[in-house]
Amino acid sequence: MSRDNIIGTSEEDFMEDPYSRHREKWPNVTKMVSRKARKICRVETIKNRIPVLQWVPEYKKEYFFPDIVAGITVALTAIPQGIAYAVVAGLEPQHGLYSELVPSFIYFFLGSCKDITIGPTAIMALLIQSHALKSPDFAPLAAFLTGIIILTMAILHLGFLVQFISIPVTVGFCTAAAMTIASSQIKSLLGLPGRGNEFIESWTSVFENIQEIKLWDTVLGVSSIILLLTLRKSKDIPKCKTFFKYLTISRNAIVVILGTLLAFLLSEYNGEVPFALTGSVAAGFPPFVAPPFTTVTVDNTTLNFQEMVAELGTSIISIPVVSVLEIVAVAKAFSLGKNVDATQEMIALGFSNILASFVGSIPLSGSFTRSALNNACGVCTTGGGILTGIIIILAISFLTTTFYYIPKATLAAVIMVAMFFMVDFNTLQEIWRTRRVDIIPFFVTLVACLVLGVDLGIVIGIASNLVFIIYDTARPRIQFKWIKVDNDEILVVTPSQSLIFSSAEHFKNRLMKKVIEQSNPNLLVVIDGHFVQKIDTTAASNIYSAVRNLTGMCRGMIFWNWSNQAQGAAWRLNKAFGALFRDATSLEELLRAVK
Repeated sequence: MSRDNIIGTSEEDFMEDPYSRHREKWPNVTKMVSRKARKICRVETIKNRIPVLQWVPEYKKEYFFPDIVAGITVALTAIPQGIAYAVVAGLEPQHGLYSELVPSFIYFFLGSCKDITIGPTAIMALLIQSHALKSPDFAPLAAFLTGIIILTMAILHLGFLVQFISIPVTVGFCTAAAMTIASSQIKSLLGLPGRGNEFIESWTSVFENIQEIKLWDTVLGVSSIILLLTLRKSKDIPKCKTFFKYLTISRNAIVVILGTLLAFLLSEYNGEVPFALTGSVAAGFPPFVAPPFTTVTVDNTTLNFQEMVAELGTSIISIPVVSVLEIVAVAKAFSLGKNVDATQEMIALGFSNILASFVGSIPLSGSFTRSALNNACGVCTTGGGILTGIIIILAISFLTTTFYYIPKATLAAVIMVAMFFMVDFNTLQEIWRTRRVDIIPFFVTLVACLVLGVDLGIVIGIASNLVFIIYDTARPRIQFKWIKVDNDEILVVTPSQSLIFSSAEHFKNRLMKKVIEQSNPNLLVVIDGHFVQKIDTTAASNIYSAVRNLTGMCRGMIFWNWSNQAQGAAWRLNKAFGALFRDATSLEELLRAVK
């Protein structure tokens, strides 16, 4: 091939250094990197990523008392919850307290929402449970990997991925998690033996050992539930509203303290306690060491890092995703309509998980219960978290011997009552009223989580929701409207959405079927593309194929109200096809132009 046959080239082009164009691009890349670096180093950017630098200079003395009250209240709830969630995760109680050490201080510096508290949650405990039962070392390793993944997602601005988890799937997952966690506590509430922690295993264990119910464990557990529900309603008492408000939000701590005091007094005066106790809690601070990358399981099998990761399996993905989903949901709930900086929340959550893994923590997320307490106390800044962290440090230092006397039935009651209110009945009603077919992904997620486990169940729930999306894309609604003008019949065909490869064949077949049914040479077919924003090659080819196949069976086909993108695709495919596209302000104007 000669040089003259190459369109658009000249002698100078052939004389050009082949690497010169690439060299010209490097200055642009350098400029772009330089701009990014300057943007990152700006004072505004630093303040946005370290929010404490924004609010500390503006701190007012009026904020001090609400922050103090919130810090104390959250700490009194965090301590029993931490112990309870460690039990749910299948770990020693002290691991729940270790999980509370770091996040309050991290969120003080990096948190962007004053109400949020980060810590162990019931769902995180449940997700790590099956692995922690094989070896406690899986908990801090999962926290470390979760932090790395979340921090990476924040740097790459991948927070939008949680938008692929719909409300029905989220509600189904949370409902299944609540049912699973509550079911796993039935044994402790009734004083039964058994190790089953999954939903089906828990109830199987209960029925197999039902004859071994302990009377006093049951009495204490049921009484604790009644007291928790009573204290929860005490906020509605019209007199002394402030007193009953704080009585309500401190209910978990009050019930645990009363149960612990009862067990201690019975031990002192009778020498024995008629119900099961939490047992010894390791005193002092945990060593600050890197999370374990090798472990020995309960069956004396040694696993290296790769084998531990393989054992974690889908949890490596599900735990970070659910953790981000939780904290973003909590942030939105307390943002009062303001924009939520999901990236900043992910940065705080990522660092919290990474650093907490060095003290033996389980994976962390945003706690809705404690965030609600913060909000109810009128917290003004994230400064309340500092006091929460200090109280937890004091508890680990001086109160671990007291934790020995916490009854298991009382902890079970605290967890079960919290799980009952985790089921969002109002959202279920809204789903049913809004679009009843969305109940299907809810039930698919719920059943899958209960039968197969929550980590695999949420994946199945997301997949079921995507199936609905794909089906809607492949089967768009098509409206057929018959109009008679003078003696001419007009069929107006209106697809409800853009046409792509998945819906192309369906649209072609429906169109051809309607026209063939009429077989009227006077029929004019008007295809209204008002809702069609774009078409792809497959859709254009199928529509043009329908036009050619229906030639002679009708008076003609006109494409009206189609976007510029769709018209351009049609013209590029075939000029005769493109000529069928018309623009008109009304159907009457279009018909006059055709005549």
